[in-house]
Amino acid sequence: MRVVLLGPPGAGKGTQAQVVARHLGVPAISTGDVFRDHVSGGTELGRRARACVDAGDLVPDELTVAMVRDRLASPDAGDGFVLDGFPRTVPQAEQLRALLAKTDLALTSVVELLVDTQELVRRLSTRVVLVDGRPSRREDDDPDTVRHRLTVYETQTRPVSDWYAAQGLLTRVVAEGPVDDVTSDVVAVLEAVRTGGAVGR
Repeated sequence: MRVVLLGPPGAGKGTQAQVVARHLGVPAISTGDVFRDHVSGGTELGRRARACVDAGDLVPDELTVAMVRDRLASPDAGDGFVLDGFPRTVPQAEQLRALLAKTDLALTSVVELLVDTQELVRRLSTRVVLVDGRPSRREDDDPDTVRHRLTVYETQTRPVSDWYAAQGLLTRVVAEGPVDDVTSDVVAVLEAVRTGGAVGR
């Protein structure tokens, strides 16, 4: 199956992508990981992307798409994948569709994780990460920054879910309960798609 997992920061996309990918027997592909692999590997794409970041600019769509295209061409993605963090904009979604169409493929399903805004702020504002083995807060996890990130998501990425909904590919899953319950709901959606059930709610 070829799956895109959408959702705002703090919705649990990374966690769900890993678990769902294991269930499907396909790789979970995070654009963050792909970016870091190219940068640490010193590839041409990685050098160009790093130059953008160092200059304080966003990595342009053409570089992001090129890195994703490179990753999807890997043998382990031949039977499918779960994409986490891509596409972030409608133009990226259009380019992903065109990329897959070149090999007569298409997405199987798109799942959007829904979480109340206040719950997202709470989750992200209290998130703890390890820095040099010690608990620490991420700099971009203070409440004001979190709200800004959520505004950016609503402006740039929410239209992607509407775009996929118009194609009948999107299913929305409430992701506010225990992680295992959310996983069960996502897997149920994908199994319904696999067996020809209804999607698009």
